[in-house]
Amino acid sequence: LIQALAARPGGPPHVRITGIDDPDSKYARGSGLQAVGERLDRMSKKFGIPLEFHPVPVFAQDVTRDMLDIRPGEALAVNFTLQLHHTPDESVDVHNPRDGLLRMVKSLSPNVTTLVEQESNTNTTPFLTRFAETLDYYSAMFESIDVTLPRESKERINVEQHCLAKDIVNIIACEEKDRVERHELLGKWKSRLGMAGFKPYPLSSYVNSVIRTLLKSYSDKYTLVEKDGAMLLGWNERHLISASAWH
Repeated sequence: LIQALAARPGGPPHVRITGIDDPDSKYARGSGLQAVGERLDRMSKKFGIPLEFHPVPVFAQDVTRDMLDIRPGEALAVNFTLQLHHTPDESVDVHNPRDGLLRMVKSLSPNVTTLVEQESNTNTTPFLTRFAETLDYYSAMFESIDVTLPRESKERINVEQHCLAKDIVNIIACEEKDRVERHELLGKWKSRLGMAGFKPYPLSSYVNSVIRTLLKSYSDKYTLVEKDGAMLLGWNERHLISASAWH
């Protein structure tokens, strides 16, 4: 995205990115906002684009409009990437912070809101069902990684140990508020977004074709399906990730 903005015919715009991450969490991944800021700074210099990073170390459900420093005339985009399922819903908190966060974002009138989530149902299911779903989902995930990256790859080790393993432990071993990995299926996310006032945004056919070409370079077992205005990335017959856009 930054590279594409930098190549705009009229010159690169000023880009301001606000990053939100838990201030402290035993489930946190990597080194958080500081590492993101440092990487964005390198990208800004590499592509010659004016870029400002605004870190907000706060739990997502506690975010307020004032924290975001929204300025008049800005084109606003909100990106939820594999994070919204961490915000508790009505099954954990009677105040339903998950839907409250979506309503707050809608009140900002963003030009576009994107949602990328695991296509798995581990939120309110009983333990045995949740265990079977987790086994099926992560078996497919590990298989897809196995054909993509060699076992000695640092990137693969990092993903398996610091992301996937922590997810599995939390889903299986934790309950109530300690269980923060609460995935929902695309249909449920669509319902939540609709109730918050969002409408689906048409997906780009160009992006779709680029992704299909990229996937073929890895393995023909990767699948990409368009369903109800969203894209579903999968492995064999198992959907793994859903991506959708809203306004």
